[in-house]
Amino acid sequence: MGNNEGSQDMSNHAYVNDAFKGSCISITKPATNGEKVTDEGDEKTASKGQNCKLWCQKHIFNKKTINKRLPITAWLPKYDRIDFLGDLVAGITVGLTVIPQALAYAGIAGLDVKYGLYGSFLGAIVYIFLGSCKDVPMGPSAISALLTFTVTKGNIQKTVLLCFLSGIIEFMMGALGLGFLLDFVSGPVSSGFTSAVSVIIITSQIKDLLGIHANGSTFLKIWMDVAKNIHETRWQDLTLSISCIIVILLLRILSRVRVGPKDELQRTKKQKYMTGFFWIFGTSRNAIMVITCACLVYGLELFGYSNVFTCIPEVEKGLPQLTMIPFSLTNEENGGNGAMNFFEMVAEMGFGLVIIPLISLMENISVCKAFADGNAVNTKQEFIAIGAGNILNSFLQTFPGNGALSRAAVNNASGVCTPMGNIYTAIIVLLSLQFFTPCFKYIPKATLAAIIVAAVIFMIEIKVYHKVWRTKSKTIYLF
Repeated sequence: MGNNEGSQDMSNHAYVNDAFKGSCISITKPATNGEKVTDEGDEKTASKGQNCKLWCQKHIFNKKTINKRLPITAWLPKYDRIDFLGDLVAGITVGLTVIPQALAYAGIAGLDVKYGLYGSFLGAIVYIFLGSCKDVPMGPSAISALLTFTVTKGNIQKTVLLCFLSGIIEFMMGALGLGFLLDFVSGPVSSGFTSAVSVIIITSQIKDLLGIHANGSTFLKIWMDVAKNIHETRWQDLTLSISCIIVILLLRILSRVRVGPKDELQRTKKQKYMTGFFWIFGTSRNAIMVITCACLVYGLELFGYSNVFTCIPEVEKGLPQLTMIPFSLTNEENGGNGAMNFFEMVAEMGFGLVIIPLISLMENISVCKAFADGNAVNTKQEFIAIGAGNILNSFLQTFPGNGALSRAAVNNASGVCTPMGNIYTAIIVLLSLQFFTPCFKYIPKATLAAIIVAAVIFMIEIKVYHKVWRTKSKTIYLF
């Protein structure tokens, strides 16, 4: 009887034995009458899962974090007609500016001009979603083009890999919050570097300004080749380049002309229209020069005067095709210098693989700070946006890009309201690739060289030199 009662009592409870306290085996009675039975392990697992869910909701999927990591979610719901008009005007204006710049900067990188256009639209579209600064028009820049040439020497396969790896480094720097590294670069160093690069860029364009051949790849070699071949100077190219530089600088002044009183509210409607006309005409100076000179060359050919000016080669028509990243080179792709694997290609890039992302990010952050109106710059997000843009750009075969200061100034002056202006710039570039590339063969090299010289000459920071000399003469050697 007692045994039966004990047996009955045990059948209603979980079996407990000291031998099982250190075991993972759990023996419980089956659920009865819909009763849910859980053990301690299940409760801990459920608790951990709930805590993880709460942490994700608090730190990842909250509105503030989403707006910070995907900035488009912050401004798109507030987008209105005024924003649309401002972005449309600015996007078209920057589009007309970036086309001649992209053609010229591709030449600085030692590549066919089409590769400059290939890098002028996809990164800009990516920036719409990830970028935090309305004024940044991502695309090719003079500094990144020159640094690319010093590393890859015009080899397109190496250039594409460099673009991909630069994007990876920039993206990871943003993801890991390494933006503080740029704070260790002093002002004299940054200004001195920018000024030196500007001088080198101008030097690289001397051969096209004069219409001669100069195959040197360094500052001294270029000037030695120029001195050697100076007697081959083509007076037509020299005359055109000087004329283009003068006209571009005059149009630059014209863009700053204001008709009527300084206070815009006191101007008449006619004065406002005149001021706007001067500004648009001056801001579009690069596009105006390219179109005018191309029409001049075309007109001369119609009258039988061909080869008057040295023009760029014919550009392949159509949009770029998506291609895989070249992680190795054949002997032919390496210019007959032997096949190379991935590690050999990276080793050949050396410190350039670190310098190019850092300099590109420095220029981009400088653009953001210049137009931030005292607001804080989301450095981390800018790194991510530029890195993602370069990663995707590499699949279109182009060189590393970033936000260029010259186009950012045009963007800001054009009244851009949001990063959506980049979509209209991208459309302009895509239309030119699809329909207008046959016209590029009429563009003189002297015109593109003049555009570059007229743009980068103002990057030589003479005022900073004097300021550093007056305040901290001991650091002048850094400049």
